Amino acid sequence: MNTSSRPELARDLGVSQAVAVVVGTVIGSGIFLVPTEMMQAVGSAKIVYIVWLVGGLLSFFGALTYAELGAMKPQASGEYVYMRDAYGPLAGFLASWTWFLIAKPASIATLTTGIVRVLGTFPAFAFLSNNAVHTPFTINYGQLLAIAATLLITFLNYTGIKKAGEFQLIFTLLKVLIILAIVAAGFSYSGGTWANFAGSYAGAKGGIAGFMAALVAALWAYDGWNDLNMVAGEIRNPERDIPIALIAGVAIVGALYVLVNAAVQYVLPASAVAASQRPASDAMALVLGPIGAGIVSAGMALSMFVALNGTIMSGARLPFIMSRDGYFFSALGDVHPRFRTPSTALLVQAGLSIILLLLRGSFRQFFSLAIFSEWLFYMLTASTIFVFRRRDPNVPRPYRVWGYPVVPLLFVLASGLLLYFTFVDNVRNSLLGCLVILAGVPVFYAFAHRRTV
Repeated sequence: MNTSSRPELARDLGVSQAVAVVVGTVIGSGIFLVPTEMMQAVGSAKIVYIVWLVGGLLSFFGALTYAELGAMKPQASGEYVYMRDAYGPLAGFLASWTWFLIAKPASIATLTTGIVRVLGTFPAFAFLSNNAVHTPFTINYGQLLAIAATLLITFLNYTGIKKAGEFQLIFTLLKVLIILAIVAAGFSYSGGTWANFAGSYAGAKGGIAGFMAALVAALWAYDGWNDLNMVAGEIRNPERDIPIALIAGVAIVGALYVLVNAAVQYVLPASAVAASQRPASDAMALVLGPIGAGIVSAGMALSMFVALNGTIMSGARLPFIMSRDGYFFSALGDVHPRFRTPSTALLVQAGLSIILLLLRGSFRQFFSLAIFSEWLFYMLTASTIFVFRRRDPNVPRPYRVWGYPVVPLLFVLASGLLLYFTFVDNVRNSLLGCLVILAGVPVFYAFAHRRTV
């Protein structure tokens, strides 16, 4: 099929919107919740900090690596392009197949359901757990709200990347202000003490296994920085802006995470953090009463809503170039003639997400299937930098990763270690994740055959 006359995506994202994509997508609900899991894993306030720093450093190394790749190959779909050009079209297809089919729809379903659950803590939204539809199967108001949020943000992205980028920038700034307000409130607490930073929790898992469990939780909280590369084809000056946005974005996230954790630790002792389901909310309830807990809940809902926009924005770009390469349904490579967005891909992605939402909680199983696959492709994608450096030494590189080859190598090794612990911790879902990847092989060859006839 001749695609030369087909409209292209619009390069309407500036550097500030690109930074907002990184910050706004990474900061979801994790920072408000994972301190509990981390404390239960390591049992020491000091080691929790070390884990946050290690997780931030590893994510930063990954961002530096992706910065070189994104500046060198500033096209939509990110990982598909790097894997395709380094290891062949099958490798690129499997990466994009896994993200588009499972990981992104599951992330969207997770975020929208998370928003509903947080809103459900407010008395005015208590009705969300009530059934709205009874036949032929039950659907509650919460599911309808989650579906509505999915459609609303999909519509925003459908009508233009510039509008979605402006939304991301404005509400990311608001999110950061709320987080800073929570931090300031925490350190203003008269009952807080620096002695909490030397506290411990006796019931922790401990050891290397505990440290790795905490690191997995921290890296989950940092996850999402790679989404920027998926919209590289719509960044105005990608050679300059992608490195700036990735480096600045991950640094901002790391600073905010350390500050929030410090504020929570200042208010709550280690044993209270380990026992709490929502440590940030409990800390603010002590500082400001019920209003404080409400502020944290509102901040969590807003945070997930902004992350939803970044996830929908990036996810729809995944099948775009492989469709145009002829390795997937051609309609998914369509660009809206007026809005210059991947309109069909956005609608299909919304449809997949809504299916998961209608399964009422089953999406969690899908999300767990994707965890192993995600880190596998992080590792493989980062490794492409060695292929390009060796094979194409003279290709222009607007940004060259600092500390090469040590920095990307450390990220690849850390990803491999995380893969091992993820696999051992959940063999069944990791094996199913591998099956999902392998299921894409015959699909790829079917499109490859059709492409040659």
